[in-house]
Amino acid sequence: MKKAVSLYSGAGGMDIGFMQAGFEIIWANDYDQDACQSYSRNIGKHIRYGNIDGFLDELASIDKEIDLLIGGPPCQGFSVAGKMDPHDPRSNNVWTYMKVLQLLSPKAFVMENVKALGTLEKWKVLRIDLLNGMRELGYATNYVVLNSSDFNVPQSRERVFFVGFKSNEFIIPDLAEMLKPYRIKAKTVRETLSALDRAGTGNNVSLCKAKITLTPKPVLRKSPFAGMLFNGLGRPIRLDGYCSTLPASMGGNKTPIIDEEELYSNAPGWVQEYHASIMSGNPPPSFKEAPSRLRRLTVEEAALLQTFSREYVFVGSQTSKYKQIGNAVPCELAHQVGRMLFDYLESTQIEKKLIPSVQHSLFGVAV
Repeated sequence: MKKAVSLYSGAGGMDIGFMQAGFEIIWANDYDQDACQSYSRNIGKHIRYGNIDGFLDELASIDKEIDLLIGGPPCQGFSVAGKMDPHDPRSNNVWTYMKVLQLLSPKAFVMENVKALGTLEKWKVLRIDLLNGMRELGYATNYVVLNSSDFNVPQSRERVFFVGFKSNEFIIPDLAEMLKPYRIKAKTVRETLSALDRAGTGNNVSLCKAKITLTPKPVLRKSPFAGMLFNGLGRPIRLDGYCSTLPASMGGNKTPIIDEEELYSNAPGWVQEYHASIMSGNPPPSFKEAPSRLRRLTVEEAALLQTFSREYVFVGSQTSKYKQIGNAVPCELAHQVGRMLFDYLESTQIEKKLIPSVQHSLFGVAV
């Protein structure tokens, strides 16, 4: 069994995936108490609660050879959904991750974050600094932006992954190509939610009671599932496709919206018909409250869309449960990335799959 250490573990979505891929997580950490209790209850007692800086001495004393370091440092400082403040103290956690990478010197590592860190010009200097720092520590390193729906997750959730293998002589040419054999087309939202009972009953009881009201000034997009038809940031969910990224801010009017008649009776979608009416020039209705067939996504539904199992039990208030789910790396996305890492670490000819470092200039394109 290959040994792994997990940082910024949250409720353990990333850890579950890597465990399914064959890794044993021997040490994990997060600073959210509810998330740590959820992790401990469902995954293992090896989770440590508190700021990672307070555990560096303990990490240094781990006497087992570490094969892998994983983690998703807090991303609010980088996210386009936030203020994108380069001085946000949460952004410093990527450097704490680097500190632990140097401390443990594992055979490989994976660092996950929001798409913006891997694509926006605003973060280019930081990307270059991270890549250079990883290579200076002796890792063949590159990064890739992945869409979760390509890896068995019913969610169009894009994230950047920095991946490195211990090697001073080789580089990673193309992570997207390396991951192609591990791509699995996801089920639709409708297919995924069919595993649950009707909302409010049986195994699907954690209802979000935030009201759904129509905005008097709709912001229209070509798709009825984009733009803004309702007050708040909760978007309607495309049942016969993939939902948008589930945010950690769910629990109020930022919680996505489900059409029950469309879901349970296969009726035409109210949102699609309303959107078509507005797009054709009809004014918004005088009433504000949305029809009763529309409701918010439940905790159980959100967990399934993040590919947690139905057996996973989240600890804490309902708001905390939504937060833990939204903050998680989807388990199945982590599983497929983990399979690739495991297979490469198992290979006795891993160098043949990489490129000699004399072609290091290739990275000029990547960053």
